[in-house]
Amino acid sequence: MDLDTLLIRYFGTADPGATGAETLASGIERCQVDLGLEQDRGKRFALWAMLYLLGSAPDLDVAFENEEDREAARNFMDLLAASEGNEVS
Repeated sequence: MDLDTLLIRYFGTADPGATGAETLASGIERCQVDLGLEQDRGKRFALWAMLYLLGSAPDLDVAFENEEDREAARNFMDLLAASEGNEVS
């Protein structure tokens, strides 16, 4: 899944900051519902990652049944924190 495609699907634009608060909240809610319904591990991760970037991701133990997926998500969070200069331990 491509991030721009996901953003356009849920928010109508590749720049969610350009949307109003109602559109942003609605897109996040739809994405959370789709995350709960999605069975494909890769697609679930993509949806979770987008929600994480928007500050609305569920806890790892809720989002991922598989420990490998939770570890991948932790690595993603660590990489983002390191790129911002805020390393997480």
